[in-house]
Amino acid sequence: MSLFDQLGGLLGGDGSNNLLQSAQTLLNDNGGVSGLVEKFQQGGLGEIVSSWVGTGDNLAISAEQIQSVLGNEQIAGLAAKLGLDSNQLAQQVAEHLPTLIDRLTPNSEVPQGNDLLSQGASLLGGLFKS
Repeated sequence: MSLFDQLGGLLGGDGSNNLLQSAQTLLNDNGGVSGLVEKFQQGGLGEIVSSWVGTGDNLAISAEQIQSVLGNEQIAGLAAKLGLDSNQLAQQVAEHLPTLIDRLTPNSEVPQGNDLLSQGASLLGGLFKS
C-alpha cells in the first residue's frame, strides 16, 4: 500500500482517491501546509485555520468560504481535472480539509515547504509512535 493510499485511508470515506488527489494538488499549488494556512489567514479565516492546526476542536468551514479563499478559478480547474462539479469539490474540501490540516500538524506546528510526501511520511510516523 502506497503512502498516498494510507493517507487516503486516514481521511476515510468513499472517493478518497479524488479527495487525496484534491488535497495533494491544493497543497502543492498553494505552497504546502504553510502556504495554505497563510492563504486562509489572509482571507480573514485565521481563527478557523488556527483551530485546525491547534489541539482543540476543528472549526467548520463552508464550501463558499473555501471558494472565496482559494478562488473559483482554482476550484473549477481542479474539479475539471477530477471530473467533478465545482460546488461538489468545494463541499468535499470543506468537509475534509480541517481533518487533513489537523493531521498534518500533529504538534500544532505548521511544516514549512510544500512536499506532501514528506509531510505524509511525518504524519504516518507520528501515528505509529506509542
